[in-house]
Amino acid sequence: MSGAGTPKAMKALASAAKKACGKTVIEAKVAFGEVTLTVKRDQILDVLRTLKDELEFQQLVDLCGADFPERPERFDVVYHLISLTRNERIRIKVSTDEMAPVPSAIPVYPNAEWFEREAFDMYGVFFSDHPDLRRMLTDYGFEGHPLRKDFPMTGYVEVRYDDELKRVVYEPVKLAQEFRNFDFLSPWEGADYTKWSGVLPGDEKAKG
Repeated sequence: MSGAGTPKAMKALASAAKKACGKTVIEAKVAFGEVTLTVKRDQILDVLRTLKDELEFQQLVDLCGADFPERPERFDVVYHLISLTRNERIRIKVSTDEMAPVPSAIPVYPNAEWFEREAFDMYGVFFSDHPDLRRMLTDYGFEGHPLRKDFPMTGYVEVRYDDELKRVVYEPVKLAQEFRNFDFLSPWEGADYTKWSGVLPGDEKAKG
């Protein structure tokens, strides 16, 4: 399609997608250089089928999660589709929480299987009717979901090889000091630099 990617073309695509998908679309807009549809979670399969069959979005190129802990439905599941015949891209978003499952996209795009497993592993998002929903990137027995914004940088469990037991063991993380809480706004704040005329390292450059 000529002019694909231009503001006019994206506006036309947003209008066509909203018309084709009907009341399942909550919002249609251009964001970050792509048309973005926010749709109802329980109707995501209908939206994907419509976009694939009617608007020729043949490929699912990515499916990922995003975490917004301040929201009641803290997770977004984001789908990126591409049309090879139209030379266009479109983004679809649904929201969910830690309990409500999102219908699996596998019936429409079979390659969604591993994408959904990754989103489950990293965020804890459940996908209903997924044939093999289990962790994909973390180890067996891993606790928590690493890409949630409230997941500690240290994790909860550490893995080491025990020379006496001759096997790998899992233990709670033990820290010599608490790395998860910081009292100062910068590495320099709270230190005594009066012997350097009260100038913090680097500040003298501002006077040049």
